[in-house]
Amino acid sequence: MNRKMTTAIAGLSLTAGLLAAGAPAGAQAGVTAAPKPPKGARAVVQVSPNPTTERGQEVTITGHCGGGKGLKGVLAGLDRKNPVLRNIRIVKDDPKGFVAKAKLDSKIGNGVGPVFVDCGGEAGVTLLVTHV
Repeated sequence: MNRKMTTAIAGLSLTAGLLAAGAPAGAQAGVTAAPKPPKGARAVVQVSPNPTTERGQEVTITGHCGGGKGLKGVLAGLDRKNPVLRNIRIVKDDPKGFVAKAKLDSKIGNGVGPVFVDCGGEAGVTLLVTHV
């Protein structure tokens, strides 16, 4: 992972954490409307189903690259030794609408974790909730 992607992930993680804490998107910066994300952090990602309810459950990761070149990779969780998702497969890498599939790890517990996408110049993050 290059330095630019690491910086984008760090910023997206902070934003996701603030949003998960219940603060409105614009409240973090003290503005009334949510500002446009900075260059490098404009990809949009969703995971379905969310929340997940079974270990080993297949999930679908969808979104768009927000100006990036196309889906290059998906990373779930912050611990590379114990990832949240296994067997991640990119089904469609189109920057205007990507699709990936993965399975929830068989050892996962209840909680919340980030799912990051790398779109070749733009990154995105969402939170995956597990109730297993």
